[in-house]
Amino acid sequence: MKENKYEDDAFFAEYSKMSRSVDGLAGAGEWHAFRKLMPDFSGKRVLDLGCGFGWHCAYALEHGAQSVVGVDLSHKMLSRAKEMVRSPKVQFIQTSIEDYPYPKEAFDVVVSSLALHYVADFADICRKVYDTLAPGGEFVFSVEHPIFTAYGTQDWYRDGAGNILHWPVDGYFTEGLRHAVFLGQDVVKYHKTLTTYLSNLLKTGFFLTAVVEPEPDPTMLELPGMKDELRRPMMLLVSAKKPE
Repeated sequence: MKENKYEDDAFFAEYSKMSRSVDGLAGAGEWHAFRKLMPDFSGKRVLDLGCGFGWHCAYALEHGAQSVVGVDLSHKMLSRAKEMVRSPKVQFIQTSIEDYPYPKEAFDVVVSSLALHYVADFADICRKVYDTLAPGGEFVFSVEHPIFTAYGTQDWYRDGAGNILHWPVDGYFTEGLRHAVFLGQDVVKYHKTLTTYLSNLLKTGFFLTAVVEPEPDPTMLELPGMKDELRRPMMLLVSAKKPE
C-alpha cells in the first residue's frame, strides 16, 4: 500500500476518468452488491481505509453516521475528497493503511473498498481493525478476487487476432507480490488466497456475516467488455462482525 502510485500526475489523470471516479458509487460495477452489505450507519463512528475520493465517507454521512475518518496515503486523493465531502463530521488523514494508529474501540464500522489487495499483511490489518472496533462493530470490505490476482498480469489470454480465450489462473497458492498493468502503468499488488482472507478474519475473532462474489450490475451489461466480466469473478466482498 505504501507504493503511492496515485501521486503520479499521468496515473491520477487516467484514474480520474474512470466511471467510479466520475459517477461515484453509481459508476462502480460492484456497488449494487456492496451496498447490500453496508450496515446501519445511524449514529455510528466510521473508519474508511483507503478512502480515495471519499465516496463511501459521503455515503456513511448521508445515512446518519455520527462521524467519519477517511484514511488514504495519496495527497491527490484526499484533496479531491476534501472538495467533494464537506462536513464537520468528517476527518481525512494522509497515512497508509498499515501506519494508521487504530485507536482502541474507537469505531463502530470499518469500511474498505478495493484497497486491501495493496497491503502485504492482511492478518495484521485484521488484528488492528478488530482492536479499533467497539464490541459488536462491523468490518465491511471489497478486494480484487484471488482468481483475478493469482496470475498477476490481470489480463485475458488472447489468440493471435486478439480475441479473448480465457482468464489465466496460475500460482494460486503462492501468495505475495504481483506486478499488474493498470491504467497503462506497472502497479504492485499482493495476491492472497480466499482461505487467507476468510481464515484470518475467523482467527482474529470475527464471525462472518456475508461473502459475495458479485456479478456485474445487470444495468451495466451493455457497456463495452462488461459481459466478459461474467466469465470469472473480479471482486470479493466480505462483511464480518466483532462479537458483542
